[in-house]
Amino acid sequence: MAKFLIAASYTAQGLKGLQKDKASGRKQAVEAAYASLGGKLEALYYALGEADVYAIADFPDSASAAAAGIAVSATGLVHTRTTALLTVEEADRAIGKSVQYRGPGQ
Repeated sequence: MAKFLIAASYTAQGLKGLQKDKASGRKQAVEAAYASLGGKLEALYYALGEADVYAIADFPDSASAAAAGIAVSATGLVHTRTTALLTVEEADRAIGKSVQYRGPGQ
């Protein structure tokens, strides 16, 4: 499974829904949505700052993670940004790969 970091920000209407559902209710909804795609919520944190919520989740593939983000954002109540995460081992494999690339103007 691939790991993803999802940052989410509520709209004003979404915040009204959060007040109604409570944070625990939204966590249950997120867990169910991810599970419907074969994914699993690892952690969910509410935050003060640029995003209102941060989730760490496992999905079988990028398409499943994208589907979750599309479904959530399509409600118009939440805006999401999904970032693929690499393990240390995956980063080492990426660093070890040879890439034939010429930078602009070089």
